[in-house]
Amino acid sequence: MTASAACAPDSVRLTWAQPEDLVGHELRQAAEDGRNPEPARRAWLAAGGSPAPDRAGASPTPAAPELRALAVGLLDELAAQKSPLAGAEPQSWQAIVAACPHWPPPGGPAPAAEQHPDSPAGQDPDLRTRLEAAWWGRAVGCLLGKPVEKLPLEGIRALARATGNWPLNDWFSERGVPPEVLAAYPWNRRSAPTSLAENIDGMPEDDDLNYPLLGLLLLQRHGKGFTTADVARLWLDELPAGRTFTAERIAYRNLLLGLEPPATATHHNPFREWIGALIRADVHGWTNPGDPAAAAAQAYRDAALTHTGNGVYAALFIAAATAEAATGRADVHTVLRAGLAVVPPRSRLAEAVRLGIRAAADEPDFDLVVDRLHARYGHYHWVHAVPNTALIAAALTHADGDFTRSVCRAVSGGWDTDSNGATAGALAALVAGSPNALPDRWTAPLKNRLATTVPGFDGIGFDTLAHLTAQEAARS
Repeated sequence: MTASAACAPDSVRLTWAQPEDLVGHELRQAAEDGRNPEPARRAWLAAGGSPAPDRAGASPTPAAPELRALAVGLLDELAAQKSPLAGAEPQSWQAIVAACPHWPPPGGPAPAAEQHPDSPAGQDPDLRTRLEAAWWGRAVGCLLGKPVEKLPLEGIRALARATGNWPLNDWFSERGVPPEVLAAYPWNRRSAPTSLAENIDGMPEDDDLNYPLLGLLLLQRHGKGFTTADVARLWLDELPAGRTFTAERIAYRNLLLGLEPPATATHHNPFREWIGALIRADVHGWTNPGDPAAAAAQAYRDAALTHTGNGVYAALFIAAATAEAATGRADVHTVLRAGLAVVPPRSRLAEAVRLGIRAAADEPDFDLVVDRLHARYGHYHWVHAVPNTALIAAALTHADGDFTRSVCRAVSGGWDTDSNGATAGALAALVAGSPNALPDRWTAPLKNRLATTVPGFDGIGFDTLAHLTAQEAARS
């Protein structure tokens, strides 16, 4: 008997994919979008089904065949229900554009050649510098949030306060944290060895950096006219399934089942309004400086593989905001307005972003801003796009363009800490305009080195990534 055979009784609990785990998330999604989940919930609980895991991706043991079959049936039953929010939250590209009264004009401002007639090929000569800042900022914010990912808000505050790092202003550290605090709030076990102040040595791999790399690879191969099918083929070729999570993993599975977009985003996918499409959106703004409409269009074609509704809107919001920031002429408040212009104004995401901005503008104490957002949106899953996008907008507003305050506020607000830190960091750094504007205590530990399993990019520097991104921005 081989060693692997001896281990056969151990089951492989693939996370974010088991029907018995998906049904609880779909019940939650149904309640959020106005459908009636109660008959399905009663049937599920009566049969012995459990709620969705709160923070893990899978329950510890497989369901019995009858319970798994019931889960599949309930997923189909819930999918057949129509959301009463459909009018306020359109799905198709044409309907989204029609729902936004302040949609930006196509083509953006005057071409770069008219603004910078002496630059090569008409390109803004400072764009590459701004893009390098954005790559650095994304990495710094992501790394800051990694050790506290999945922790509750009170845990993040307790760990930082234990070292005198509150309000958050520096990397998290284990030095000086009392054992009882660490026992109550353990670091993220996968991230702590590479993301605490005492052990950072370059930028470790993370999906928040892998997806921008894949987006860059997508543009290199297919240009700005890529299709959603091109995204799917790229993933199948270059993205290991084990490097995907939540909606991306479901879409990957659906591709292997033979489904095509947009069914890949909807079939048994209760994560379709979570944050995954948002973390893929930066590259679409980076490569369309000054053209939020084009950035949003690219982000839509990318997001449609995996997401719908507010999950898509979050990607459009970040792509358009990033495109505005990439001009080097906008402050962070103008950037956020540009993002809101491409979000259906009656959607839950638009309402949440407006609340985040308003709360941050009115309240000097950011902890109170965070408490207000958690009170209003705490019923959503911690990876859902609605609360996380609201927090990103609030952090950027409250920081008023300062890089350190932007990343620290985004991470200190909890929920999806590494993703929020990454997105806020990229936008704040882009507004800052140069890597030299980012404090050395943030950038030096990263050593201009990014680890990744995306082919061709492992060990790459952020300066090189900026050069490659600027090349794609210059392509028509």
